[in-house]
Amino acid sequence: MASLMIQGCGSDVGKSTLVAGLCRLFANRGLTVRPFKPQNMSNNAAVTADGGEIGRAQALQALACRTPATVHMNPVLLKPQSDRGAQVIVQGKVAGNWTARSFQALKPDLLATTVDSYRRLAAEADLVLVEGAGSPAETNLRRGDIANMGFAHAADVPVALVGDIDRGHVIAALAGAHLVLDAADRDRIKGFIINKFRGDPALFDDGRREIVARTGWPDLGMVPWLAPARALPAEDAVALERPVRPDGDGRARIVVPMLARIANFDDFDPLRADPAVDFAFLPPGTPVPGDADLVILPGTKATLADLAFLRVQGWDIDILAHVRRGGRVLGICGGYQMLGRTVSDPEGIEGAPGTAAGLGLLDVDTVLAGDKVLRAATGRLVEGGAAFAGYEMHIGRTTGSGTARPLLAMDGGAAEGAVSADGRVAGAYVHGLFERGEARAALLAPLGVATAPGDHAGRVDAALDEIAAMLERSLDIAALARIAGL
Repeated sequence: MASLMIQGCGSDVGKSTLVAGLCRLFANRGLTVRPFKPQNMSNNAAVTADGGEIGRAQALQALACRTPATVHMNPVLLKPQSDRGAQVIVQGKVAGNWTARSFQALKPDLLATTVDSYRRLAAEADLVLVEGAGSPAETNLRRGDIANMGFAHAADVPVALVGDIDRGHVIAALAGAHLVLDAADRDRIKGFIINKFRGDPALFDDGRREIVARTGWPDLGMVPWLAPARALPAEDAVALERPVRPDGDGRARIVVPMLARIANFDDFDPLRADPAVDFAFLPPGTPVPGDADLVILPGTKATLADLAFLRVQGWDIDILAHVRRGGRVLGICGGYQMLGRTVSDPEGIEGAPGTAAGLGLLDVDTVLAGDKVLRAATGRLVEGGAAFAGYEMHIGRTTGSGTARPLLAMDGGAAEGAVSADGRVAGAYVHGLFERGEARAALLAPLGVATAPGDHAGRVDAALDEIAAMLERSLDIAALARIAGL
């Protein structure tokens, strides 16, 4: 069995996209490929075919491999709930809430779990492509590491190290990693990749030679700026720190407040790509624009905390004024819970126990209790009958008279969500409502626009093929295959 681990000189250097592209590249060559990330930290998660949850990036990489996502592709997932604590998901299921300090003590026990999941994937694949997390050069985290070199040594996986030239100082990043890593970790790195280059590649030939001279690592290629990656779902909120601004060009204006613990924000990728939509994430401190057509409250990892955050930003006042002006509001998952009368967390599942008033725009109440719901969701919009396909991922049960006017009719007969009496405010637990073209068209029709045809999944699949072709041209694929053991 062959394997290769892609590590990076930092977060957001493009590891997830490179692994996805390589997954598609080798799958296109007829190999059985599986993606793997031992430890991930993200509130952008996906429901797997075997009933668990993993990081969104690994679900995308599974798509690139043309295989269903499983819990073993990301056996340890941290979902931040505060600056110091996170919900820990182990092999797809909630294992508990830990502080950052207590998780450090837990990591040695989880190394065996990550290796177990990796071995399961390796048994069914010709090639496993592994993604690291952060940087192996963060040597203060080396002890007990399960995300980078700790895992690579335990599973005996060779490593390629990625530097991001778009950030600058890429020579220092790679040479510095070589300097601070110990001898065993340095030896496990079999070459380096330069990522996100813009312009004439020949202009950096001297820089690549200098990295080889300073590190002794082989040069495995330089990847250009991958424009098709815009169609891929982002893994974490780093991407949202560069929000798309409304440009007021007459399209339907849709805005999403960037909650502190925003989750599953790839729900909105189809809207960002739709030429009929003027879409924007609203950063903290930015008011809801008075001419917005639709405000969407997104999912969140901590509903009560983000409800308080929403009020601190003054977005509650903005949203109520928006509704009084005749504007529309949609809530998804935690955003749906916020639109109701109350949200209660009696057991302290997401933080300190408590109850808070919601925005009162839907006649529903939510109690955060019970097991987490993780399941695929298909059905039709009650109004118009357009088909949707998405998933549910939430803790909490929502009840009240508002549910007598559901937004969705699920396959199997269950009703889901709630719609206000005037039809302008709605919410549901289902993520992915905008993925299918017909559902997106139906949801945007009240805004007076005709959406772009086609399912968003088709755009993502085409982008993966484009990225694979670009990697074929820019990387030494033969060398990567030899390193992996193919």
